[in-house]
This record gives sequence, C-alpha cells and structure tokens, in this order.
Amino acid sequence: MNQFVKLAILVVAVMAIATPALAADGSSISFSGAFGAGIVAIGAGLGIGKLASSALESMARQPEVAGNIQTAMIIAAALIEGFTFFALFICYTQNPWATP
Repeated sequence: MNQFVKLAILVVAVMAIATPALAADGSSISFSGAFGAGIVAIGAGLGIGKLASSALESMARQPEVAGNIQTAMIIAAALIEGFTFFALFICYTQNPWATP
C-alpha cells in the first residue's frame, strides 16, 4: 500500500476518534480546533520546505535567474503563510476553549 494512502487512513481514523470526546462531567468536548491547527502547521511546514528545496535546486542549476526565483519563492512563501494564519484563526474560533 502506498505511504500516502496509509497516511490518509491514519488521519481519517484520528479525526474520527478525536472529534467527540467525553469529559468528566458528561459534556461533549470537540478537539477539532486543536487537531486542525496541528494539521495546518504540518501542512505549512511541508509546503514551505518543498518550496525552498525546489527553489534552491533551481538556483543551483541556473544561477543567472536566481534573483527571479528568489522573488517568486518569497511571494509564494508569503501566500502560504497568509493562508496558514487564516486557517489557524478559523481553527482557533472553532475551539471550544477559546475565550471570546
């Protein structure tokens, strides 16, 4: 089985188990906000790591266009970070422990 398929099955299983947890007083607690924040952080780290890796490899292969590649890399990293902050905000607002 492909590693991606195994990872996808694991993520779905953890999401199914972690979403409805029962507290000591019997009220339902949702871990979806914290779990989503973790997934967002992992995804952003992997995305920026892949972006930097590809950009550095491209600059090593073609040093004459390194400036253009670096500019495009910084813009793409800023877009990834912007989306990450938005997704973390959404996860934070869905968190039942968040203070209004």
